[in-house]
Amino acid sequence: MQDMEQAIRERAYQLWVESGFEHGNAEAHWLSAQREVLAASLAEIGRVTASGAGEVAAKPKKVRAARKQQRAA
Repeated sequence: MQDMEQAIRERAYQLWVESGFEHGNAEAHWLSAQREVLAASLAEIGRVTASGAGEVAAKPKKVRAARKQQRAA
């Protein structure tokens, strides 16, 4: 969790630098950085989940009970 906060902090700083060291927008920079870092993190989780999907055992199919044969009377 500290790694994510550090990544957000670093990205917010980059945004501040890119804006020409404009003061008064710290919250906007922080929220933009947070959105970017979280989106990248979720995308990475999605890639890991999708690539690992084949390794997870498939859910077994339900086995249908054999039907009793009806006798002709």
